[in-house]
Amino acid sequence: MSAVAARRRRAWPLLGLLLAGAGVSSSGHARAAEFGFPQVVERARELARRPFVEPRSRVPKWLLEISYDQWRDVRFRPAEALWSQAKLPFTVQLFHPGLFYDRAVRLNSVDGGRVEAVKFSPSRFDYGRNEFASRVPQDLGYAGFRVHYPIKTPAYQDEVIVFLGASYFRAVGRDQGFGISARGLAIDTALPSGEEFPWFREFWLVKPAPKARELTVYALLDSQSLAGAYRFAIHPGEQTRVDVELRLFRRAEVKKLGIAPLTSMFLRGEAPAGVPGDYRPEVHDSDGLLLASGTGEWLWRPVVNPRTLSVTSFTLDDPRGFGLIQRDRAFDHYQDLEARPDLRPSVWIEPQGAWGAGRVELVEIPSHNDANDNVVAYWVPDTRPPPSETLVYAYSMAWYGDDPKRPPGARVAATRIDRGTLEDADRFVIDFEGGKLASLPPDTVLRGVVTAGGTEDAGAILEQQALRNPVTGGWRLVFQVRHPGDRPLDLRAFLQRDAEALSETWAYLLRP
Repeated sequence: MSAVAARRRRAWPLLGLLLAGAGVSSSGHARAAEFGFPQVVERARELARRPFVEPRSRVPKWLLEISYDQWRDVRFRPAEALWSQAKLPFTVQLFHPGLFYDRAVRLNSVDGGRVEAVKFSPSRFDYGRNEFASRVPQDLGYAGFRVHYPIKTPAYQDEVIVFLGASYFRAVGRDQGFGISARGLAIDTALPSGEEFPWFREFWLVKPAPKARELTVYALLDSQSLAGAYRFAIHPGEQTRVDVELRLFRRAEVKKLGIAPLTSMFLRGEAPAGVPGDYRPEVHDSDGLLLASGTGEWLWRPVVNPRTLSVTSFTLDDPRGFGLIQRDRAFDHYQDLEARPDLRPSVWIEPQGAWGAGRVELVEIPSHNDANDNVVAYWVPDTRPPPSETLVYAYSMAWYGDDPKRPPGARVAATRIDRGTLEDADRFVIDFEGGKLASLPPDTVLRGVVTAGGTEDAGAILEQQALRNPVTGGWRLVFQVRHPGDRPLDLRAFLQRDAEALSETWAYLLRP
């Protein structure tokens, strides 16, 4: 994990976080032929039958009070990585508890027909300038792990995915740096009763074959309301794919269940451009939510940093996909040589099988700095079956830089807003690029279809025009909106030629 990623506490969202871990390492062995995902499912089922027990911390208080620089100076020795002596394409390095990470997780290696606990030893770490190595308990345990694979060159194993803190994990494609995070599950997010943070208490890492291109990881999730079994199939590449399969067993009714949650940071985008005291024009890890409905419509919702907590829902029955996207890839829009937001990955969730009726929720939390994640997106099923019923979901995650197939048509490249030229009006300037736009004949006339509150309301939409952008080869849609009062106004817009929609649908919630 990069120093920048750690400094920004990417596993510490503004809503609060119970940093994850379990107790001691597993003991004993089991035949690998007897162990697999069905056994993890059975463990989750049995765990849910027992009351939830908050694990006692095995991390000494003094280790939680060290500084960030001290924790960062504790480095895992690469020669101690799992499977390093076997010369396999995958190796696993481990994280030391301390600072934010106040518990230890159980780690197991599945190797040659046996499940063996990965035991902790301080000798696996270089403590740098720290003088407390001799005080570290011999049975402390690990905070999490990271997987390495030669994603860029055969000569070096790069860090491709990290599991660290609660049920958080993050990955990168070949050309990205770490940014956005995923979670195993979201429970009661943004509800007045408060959010519940499940955590992965135990992992099983399956030793790969000598030429394997996929790594399998099993995980046991636990929380006050439920327990769960997870299977992760990790495929590093230009787009790193993570296939997720899960089974959930509830101890109690859950008010809101968030499937495939994503967590990111957004401080500011195109408007306003920069603030006094900060040289960076834009600061974000993701700049929009992309949705693909079962009807074939693609919708783009720019992320904002609101004045108050905002929760927006998008009905999406049997979704084809959704994700938090870092669409702006121009370095000069960020000017940040340290964090490199222009290289942060996008994450696309593609459900496997029919998920039924539900909605995607976008949670935006006010933030005055970029030290915390303040954007969350997840899918919420409409139905809440009884706690006795097992919940089954599967989906594929793509961690990538750009993909012209998402969406297949023209896309929104930028959204800019000012006070406009008409009284009490806001002006929107939306740039579309890609798809068929660059190849349209010079005499083409496009129409911007703009709706407010679901209709082309002339009282709200005051004027609009669509014009070619000779600089980018795209088109610009400009319109002004007069807000109707003290209620939010749902705006939608797309480009149309005759009866053909040429772009995704831009969506925005104009607040009073």
